[in-house]
Amino acid sequence: MNNYKCTYCGTIGLVDGFIEDEGQGTHGYARWIEGALERGPFGGAKRMGRPRRQIEAYRCPQCGHLELFATAAV
Repeated sequence: MNNYKCTYCGTIGLVDGFIEDEGQGTHGYARWIEGALERGPFGGAKRMGRPRRQIEAYRCPQCGHLELFATAAV
């Protein structure tokens, strides 16, 4: 348990977890990529040269609200 506070209901002590990504070619977790979404010629997101950060997720045990944070570069 930690001392993070839910920004929705104010409960202290959020449960940590992660956002899973099961897409083809993924590493099993979602990442935050800096900059507006731009699509390539085949419809996928352009990612080359952009900083990427793993997403930490915390869930409020009282109301279920999720708090997401982008961690250090991956």
